[in-house]
Amino acid sequence: MTQQIPPTPTGAPQPEPELTGVRNFRDVGGLPASGGRRVRPGRLFRSGHLAHATETDTEFLNSLGLHTVFDFRNDADHALEGPDVELPGVRNVNIPLSDPADGREFWKMVRDGDLEQLRGLLGDGRGAARMAHSYRAIIANRTAEHSLVLHALAGDSVPALMHCAAGKDRAGLSIAVTLLALGVEREAIVADYLESNAPHRRYRLRRGSDAPEARSPEVMELLSPLFDARAAYLTAAFDTIDETWGGVEAYLAEGLGLAPETLARLRAGLLD
Repeated sequence: MTQQIPPTPTGAPQPEPELTGVRNFRDVGGLPASGGRRVRPGRLFRSGHLAHATETDTEFLNSLGLHTVFDFRNDADHALEGPDVELPGVRNVNIPLSDPADGREFWKMVRDGDLEQLRGLLGDGRGAARMAHSYRAIIANRTAEHSLVLHALAGDSVPALMHCAAGKDRAGLSIAVTLLALGVEREAIVADYLESNAPHRRYRLRRGSDAPEARSPEVMELLSPLFDARAAYLTAAFDTIDETWGGVEAYLAEGLGLAPETLARLRAGLLD
């Protein structure tokens, strides 16, 4: 049962709550940043969507004192899962990081395709390649959206929670971009990202049929690249930053338009 847990005396993140209707929730506080600093607990959270939050889940979310919830889902996601639960006094900002029409037929095949269709779509490494490509594309093409998020965080939008559907890909990249701006090492960012693989965090995969063959071992193996958090995906995103802008500093300044004073405010608000 979810309980509100007071902060520990050391200022470490609270013990993780047992949310039942919200997947993949965690506080990213405590991650190490440059200069011996750490991400401040209770300021930045990540999760899957909040549409199925229970009453007890909602009580816990309300206890966080959130200012803003960033929802990176698109209209198709909202139609499938529903809107987020309402949290009184919290600003909800929807910034879609994928087009509803992008891959619509692909995701229909994921839900309804038979084994032969899935082999053709995802076999021989095609599933993992698609995921790496999508991570690269979001970094390269969604600079305006990520700039908006970081400018908001540097203003008055914390404490904040970022989520998409599963809390792994779109939210994972937005958290990664934020952590890069805070000076968190890439290895620590990847380690936090990989936490999404824990069984209690993973997105509940929906298939169009309940027949055993719809979730056979081979089907699930073919689908796994889409629902795994894999270091190679985040590495592809980091490589895109390096290849396109020459490194994180230029990406933040030129790609996201973050002035030094904005970065300073961001770090002052989110780092101990």
